[in-house]
Amino acid sequence: MCQCVVYIVLNEWKSFISVFLLLLVLMSLVHSGLSQVKPVVTVTPDQRVFRGERVTLTCDIQGEGDIQWRYSWTRDGDTVYPYTTAKAEFSFTAGVSSSGEYRCRGERSDTHTDVSDAVTLTVSALPASTVTVTPDNPVFTGETVDLKCVINSDHSDWRYEWYKDSVKLQTSGRYTVNTDTLSIVKVITSDQGWYRCKGHIDGRPKSSTSGSFVHLSVKGKPAVKVKPDQRVFSGERVTLTCDIQREGDIQWRYSWTRDGHTLYNTDNQYPYTTAEFSFTADVSRSGDEYRCRGERSDTHTDFSDAVTLTVSALPTSTVTVTPASPVFTGETVDLKCVINSDHSNWRYEWIKDSVKLQTSERYTVNTDTLSIRGVTESDQGQYWCKGQRDIRPNSSTSGSVSLSVKGKPVVTVKPDQRVFRGERVTLTCVIQGGGDIQWRHSWTRDGHTLYNTGYQYPYTITAEISFTADVSLSGEYRCRGERSDTHTDFSDAVTLTVSDLQPKPELTSDPAGAALTGHTVTLSCHMDPSTGHWDSYWYKHTLNPETEKKKTNPYSLKIDSVSDGGQYWCRAGRGKPVYYTQYSDALWVNVTESPKAVVTVRPDERMFRGETVSLRCDIKWAGDTEWTYRWEINGTNNWDRNSANRCTDQDCCTGGANKQKHGNAVSLCSTQELNISNVKYFHSGNYRCRGERSDSQKSNISDAVTLTVSAEAQASVRVSPQPWLTEGESGTLICEVSGSSTGWTFSWFRDHDHLSDSSRGAGGSYTLSPAALQHTGVYTCRAERGRPAYYTHNSSAHTLWITGVSSSVSLVLKPSRSQHFSSDSLSLSCEDPSNSAGWTVRRYTDKHTHTCAKQTGSSCVIDSLSTSDTGVYWCESESGEKRRPRNITVHDGEVILESSVDPVIEGETLTLHCLHRSTNSTILSADFYKDGSLIQNQTTGEMSITVSKSHEGFYYCKTERGQSLHSWISVRVSGQISVFHILSFLVAASPYLLATVVLLYKCYRARVSSEDQSQYAVTEEETSI
Repeated sequence: MCQCVVYIVLNEWKSFISVFLLLLVLMSLVHSGLSQVKPVVTVTPDQRVFRGERVTLTCDIQGEGDIQWRYSWTRDGDTVYPYTTAKAEFSFTAGVSSSGEYRCRGERSDTHTDVSDAVTLTVSALPASTVTVTPDNPVFTGETVDLKCVINSDHSDWRYEWYKDSVKLQTSGRYTVNTDTLSIVKVITSDQGWYRCKGHIDGRPKSSTSGSFVHLSVKGKPAVKVKPDQRVFSGERVTLTCDIQREGDIQWRYSWTRDGHTLYNTDNQYPYTTAEFSFTADVSRSGDEYRCRGERSDTHTDFSDAVTLTVSALPTSTVTVTPASPVFTGETVDLKCVINSDHSNWRYEWIKDSVKLQTSERYTVNTDTLSIRGVTESDQGQYWCKGQRDIRPNSSTSGSVSLSVKGKPVVTVKPDQRVFRGERVTLTCVIQGGGDIQWRHSWTRDGHTLYNTGYQYPYTITAEISFTADVSLSGEYRCRGERSDTHTDFSDAVTLTVSDLQPKPELTSDPAGAALTGHTVTLSCHMDPSTGHWDSYWYKHTLNPETEKKKTNPYSLKIDSVSDGGQYWCRAGRGKPVYYTQYSDALWVNVTESPKAVVTVRPDERMFRGETVSLRCDIKWAGDTEWTYRWEINGTNNWDRNSANRCTDQDCCTGGANKQKHGNAVSLCSTQELNISNVKYFHSGNYRCRGERSDSQKSNISDAVTLTVSAEAQASVRVSPQPWLTEGESGTLICEVSGSSTGWTFSWFRDHDHLSDSSRGAGGSYTLSPAALQHTGVYTCRAERGRPAYYTHNSSAHTLWITGVSSSVSLVLKPSRSQHFSSDSLSLSCEDPSNSAGWTVRRYTDKHTHTCAKQTGSSCVIDSLSTSDTGVYWCESESGEKRRPRNITVHDGEVILESSVDPVIEGETLTLHCLHRSTNSTILSADFYKDGSLIQNQTTGEMSITVSKSHEGFYYCKTERGQSLHSWISVRVSGQISVFHILSFLVAASPYLLATVVLLYKCYRARVSSEDQSQYAVTEEETSI
């Protein structure tokens, strides 16, 4: 039973304990849930705020409904006042100390929430604004100043406010704002003050700090200072200084104006830029207004107020002379310095001829007067006086006067100091510089006073005394001038010598010998020079000699004819009335006709460049006079007429004249013969000469000889009667020099080899009679003349063709004409009825003989002709025989003349066609010319004539499309029936008869050739050149 009770009790206790434990667990769970609630702190406006902003912290306890909480706050673990608050919000104004970590918790009765997580609040200072000033302080009136607001912030889009002395500025015409910059245009002193700026934006932070004030210091405009004074005297040194009330080390440039115009340096190259401007004062610039201003970078100050500079002339000084100038030796002279000025206390300086005078026994100064005692001629000169003072004005201008000191009188004698008895003599007492002074004059002879004729009083009135010379009046004469109580010194003595004999002149002539007409003879009437000046009177022996009197010396006698010769004499005279000498001895003047010079030229008046020419001057004169020769040239080819180069006498007269570049250089030559070697174009001209005698008389000038200098001489060859000869005929080659035919000898060449017998053709022609086959070839000639020899250029080649009488070969052309177009084709073939294989087409072009380029047997084909293919073509046998030459001309123009390639027989019809390249057919309208003259105009493009020997010549045609080359048409007279024509006739008449004739001819040829091949000799025919 007990065990059961215990068991029951134990079970009940267990139940109680279980319930109690359950309650404890429930209470623990309730308490534990409350403790686990954690508030959240929120910040308005942001966790990063600026000093001065209003910050609100909110402690948010989520899910607790209407529970009345108290809130506590901590910052950085420290309790923040208030400790608790009934509101969940905690507001304050942010300061720098407000920064930190903020936490909160909720509290009620005896429990509270957990502490919230920390929220960090950062409080920053507002962006700071600073103000910069450009240009640097201080600034000056008139400048433009920029104040810039610099806000130290990453934020942008600031709006700026400006304050001066705490008053907000408003924009205006002078105050402008451009973003962050306040510009003040033309600063004035009232703009000085304290400036600050402040920024505003629409976001946070809304503004910047106002920043500290910047003081703007404004200085007034510059001032011009003048030294020594604004009133100065001309010549003083003036210095103007531009004074700017500066602070610091501002580097200024300065600008100066005078009457509104910029002042430049002395050279007017650039303006004055220094603070000081110095110059010498000048009266002409009195009243000018000067201003200055300072300049730096791109701004400047106002101009200063004007400073007016008044420049006065220095006091003037003048000098007076007593007695008036001129003065005379021995007198005392006073020079007084008068200064036109109100100033006093002057000291006086005296200057003579730029040298300062020192006082002495003769030079004394009494205040303003310089006295010179016993004036001498050395005292003459320019005198200046100048005043000096210790205060301004320091000096006067220098006035001057010229002091003229005249010496003693001078006695002059007319007509001369040496006179002859009976002459009228006048003595004059000349007082130099006496001007209008009323002088009296006294005279002495040998120390004794001269009286008038009655010996009543001395000569004291006039300056002249006159008398008739007599031997007894010879002696030494003196005079002096007298006025008031003074007089001049006596003059130096003049000795008068009176001769008793009448003089006689001597008559001479120049030249002294015979005179030539056309010249002038100078007659001179000589008197003893010691007797003074004389007039000469001339006389010629005529019926009335007095009519020939001429008053001149020397006397130039123009000799126009022999009648101007004769007897001449002279006498001399002088004075009034005239005193005449005796007549001179007579002088006979012989007159001869002047000879005329003649110029001869060797070798010819027509010369070629490089030749030597000799010009000789001859004068036909019976006397034994030795002539000097003078040459003149009036060039006709004076391309270098103005050259200053001249040759010496030796150069131009002995072969060096080729050096002369001036047309008149030969006028220096004095030899009879003028040799010019290696003549040039400029030696062309008209040459004349004349002779000159040792007495300077000249012959008459020669007639002009015209020397013509042409280009280098060129020989040319022509053949008469024609260049195509048949064996046995005669032909002559003629060598000519164009433009000249005098003095030439000739040399002949065949195939470039000199003909050994060509000297026999020196006359200019080379005759082949009878012509033989070996005479065929290319002939040239050359001419020479003079010593040293001058050679012409070789003539152009001329081909002479000798055709054998038995030749049966023919040179066939396709197309058959002598002229061809370039680029066309031409076929040539040697055709021989007996043996064509033994012949080859050869040609001569451009001075060379060669085979056709495209040769096939006896044929030649030129696919594309060119002008270089122009030449002579022929058939040549293996043995070297040349047959059937043909002249081929290739033209690269548009027009050619189609004509026969063979000579035309007199009486036959010759037809010429004018062909055009594009169609190779006859042109409708063409003009035909022979030897340069128009002969026909044909609208059909062709011309036909029945030929005679007179039709032989060069033919060409001309159209609107161009002109052909020239072609030679050779005409054979009808009597010249060639072997070829005979054979042709025989072939047509009877082949058997032809064979017989050929056999007979071969027999004949064999016999003749064995007897005398040399009979075919060359003969010549000389032609006078």
